Amino acid sequence: MTIPEQGYGTEELIELLKLEKIEKNLYRGNSRDLGYGHLFGGQVVSQGLSAAAATVTGDLRAHSIHCNFMQAGDTRKPIVYNVQRLYDGTSFANRQVTALQTGVPIVCLCASFHRAEPGFDHHPPMPEVPLPECLEDETIAYKNFLGPRPPKPLHGLFTEKPIEFRMATPVHPLSPEPAAPERHFWFKARTPLPDNAAIHQAVLAFATDFYLASTSLRPYGKTFWSPDMMVASLDHSIWFHREFRMDDWLLHAVKSPNASNGRGISFGRVYTRNGNLVASVAQESLIRRMAVTPDMLHP
Repeated sequence: MTIPEQGYGTEELIELLKLEKIEKNLYRGNSRDLGYGHLFGGQVVSQGLSAAAATVTGDLRAHSIHCNFMQAGDTRKPIVYNVQRLYDGTSFANRQVTALQTGVPIVCLCASFHRAEPGFDHHPPMPEVPLPECLEDETIAYKNFLGPRPPKPLHGLFTEKPIEFRMATPVHPLSPEPAAPERHFWFKARTPLPDNAAIHQAVLAFATDFYLASTSLRPYGKTFWSPDMMVASLDHSIWFHREFRMDDWLLHAVKSPNASNGRGISFGRVYTRNGNLVASVAQESLIRRMAVTPDMLHP
């Protein structure tokens, strides 16, 4: 299968999750460009989770991951994942994964695995938003905003992604209206996935790195693409609550309760279309305002 230089589909994402085992606790993964000019953080998170999951046995499933992003990755270089087996118990297992390029750590991920067991059960109700069938693909929304030929820095908006997004309220990437710091959108893999819970968790980890940072910018009429903003993920956490499938529609309800000191934090809740809460997400991001120079303006 030919993998495009920029952007890729669901089949290519599954191939990216098939890491090469170099030796015990050491894995290597390829890199791909989504059209942003740098390595997408969600790819490293999903591959790091896949590396950790490859070292646990039986019916243990990831219930939480916590990542810190230290350096931007290079899409032209592979990534080595070094897994440390911190704990193996009867109900839980813990792993720490360091992602490296040319020997330099770029992401550190801690993952905890748990064997399912009966217990109490409650969660907040799903917000009322239009169903995905009533919404259009985000790419169509962006073309309505920008036309068929966007400025070069925004080509990443139109490149093929393995995840389809449908926004309850589309946001213009260059001229957004100030609004409350929240967003609701549906997402799913574009093609069917294997019946493997670890793959569905890894694909969800990939998908949840989209649109968290930008939610904290909404009150200020800014987006990731605003030329006077430097935006980058600083950390990323996910808690997995219930079983789900990433090839069926999931709703991500995101709110940002705080922005200060050049950082913004966002929290997300991921629901199945029948209202079950399957994951909770948190991310703090760098949202640094910069002085604009003529070379920074979009052509």
